[in-house]
Amino acid sequence: MKKILIVGATSGIGEGLARWYAEHGNARIGVTGRRRERLEDLRQWRPGVFETEVCDVTDTVAMEAALERLAARLGGLDLLVLSAGTGDLNPSLDYAVEQPTLSINVTGWTCVADWAVRFFERQGQGHLVAITSAGGLRGSGAAPAYNATKAFQMNYLEGLRQRLAGKRLPVAVTDVRPGFVDTAMAKGEGLFWVAPVEKACRQIVRAIGRRKRVAYVTRRWRIAAWIYRHLPDSLFLRMGG
Repeated sequence: MKKILIVGATSGIGEGLARWYAEHGNARIGVTGRRRERLEDLRQWRPGVFETEVCDVTDTVAMEAALERLAARLGGLDLLVLSAGTGDLNPSLDYAVEQPTLSINVTGWTCVADWAVRFFERQGQGHLVAITSAGGLRGSGAAPAYNATKAFQMNYLEGLRQRLAGKRLPVAVTDVRPGFVDTAMAKGEGLFWVAPVEKACRQIVRAIGRRKRVAYVTRRWRIAAWIYRHLPDSLFLRMGG
């Protein structure tokens, strides 16, 4: 039976993956999030499948303790999915808007990623999957902190992958880069290629099964990402006007 831990399981992709694995996988699943009622809904929906811990990822001391408790109750860990994240449009460059994004997407996110790698190194195997964003490939005038923190995450995962390769351990690190998915995180006008959560989760599960290093969701975003990354600066800067 697979042992899975999902951080950020009370909404969006995190909740979608928790429900997918509960329905389709022979798994026991630990889930964390800030909303107690959403965690309780999962536990009541599939009794005996879920172990829950209410925790805010920005409280790093409490978060590490919660992860340790969940891993102990699961009896080990095969897969950790790091889906906690946030971001807002900030046309006025108000730091109060950016601060939660920095706290969650950098400080809290790094705490969980580091904990997972240390745990898998001690255990001798495992798989860390983090939900980043195709937006991390370039900056954003509309949401500067969101795109910048996603770039941080992508770079950090590459560093973790290099660390693990040096140790020659069978620990995989997968960077999942969604485009637009139909969640509360999809903000702004003129969004295109918006994927239903269920479709995004199916493709993420497939990428996890293949232990891919980088996966774009949906797959067509690989093409968009290549174009986005290679746009000349002169053209890219005019797009934000």
